[in-house]
Amino acid sequence: MDAVALEEPRRRSIPISNRWGEGTLSVLDFGDPNRPVDLVFVHANGFNAYTYKRLLQPLSAGLRIWAPDLRGHGQTRLPLHIATRRNWHDHRDDLISLLMSMDGPPVAMAGHSIGGVSSLLAAAEVPQRVSKLLLLDPVIWGRLTVGLFGLPLLGRMPSKVPIVKSTLRRRSVFESREQAFQSWRGRGAFKGWPDAVLSDYVSGGLIETDKGFELACSPAWEASNYASQGHNPWRAMRRFRGDIHLMKAGVGSLCVPGKNTVPSHVRVETVEGGGHLFPMTHAERVRDALYDLAV
Repeated sequence: MDAVALEEPRRRSIPISNRWGEGTLSVLDFGDPNRPVDLVFVHANGFNAYTYKRLLQPLSAGLRIWAPDLRGHGQTRLPLHIATRRNWHDHRDDLISLLMSMDGPPVAMAGHSIGGVSSLLAAAEVPQRVSKLLLLDPVIWGRLTVGLFGLPLLGRMPSKVPIVKSTLRRRSVFESREQAFQSWRGRGAFKGWPDAVLSDYVSGGLIETDKGFELACSPAWEASNYASQGHNPWRAMRRFRGDIHLMKAGVGSLCVPGKNTVPSHVRVETVEGGGHLFPMTHAERVRDALYDLAV
């Protein structure tokens, strides 16, 4: 493999100022820094850009890729407004700011779970900056459910679901990175992950503090992302007219849309045998789709 594909990504800090507050968005920059960005890749809830390093790194031989840490994740430093959140418009607007800061032609965007939905929401607002989309098991409920979540009172329903309650109980501080690695290895959501990918998640997802090694994405913020479902990805899907490739998990998908329920510019594919975290367990298939998207 070309040596450039094995280089560590550079870390950039992009100033962000929008209605959600001011701060910096941390971005991993893969590939030749002298060429325009080809692809923006956005991670899933609770993770960070560095988790996907081994997925993206081989592509950097021929592509330049930016992978941001979303608000409340990794090394991004932006205000969090948990009490008043009802949707993912903060993530959408941060990505819009990132897209508008970039030189060069429109970029391809890809995202996993919340990253896919946030990318879709952003692309619908600034379609002149995005050429096409790859959505990896994005969290998209049925149209009726999305409508109910948008109502003032019924919009609070997601806060009652079990995943929100269990996330709030999650351990957030460890004595060492090794302790965290061993506590997660082969368990729960990390079952089936290669050790190297889990190690990357640990590297990017823990911050050393005076308490120990603390989750960069706090359980409260991760739970807030699960609970804040008042955005409308169906409307965004109609508004963005570029090609959309939607890859759904074959097992336990969080994505409702099927081949017969989406607009004609949306292609739906199922990753048989893959769960919601198939970018970690089926990396070659996802990498091929990313390459096809960006070239």
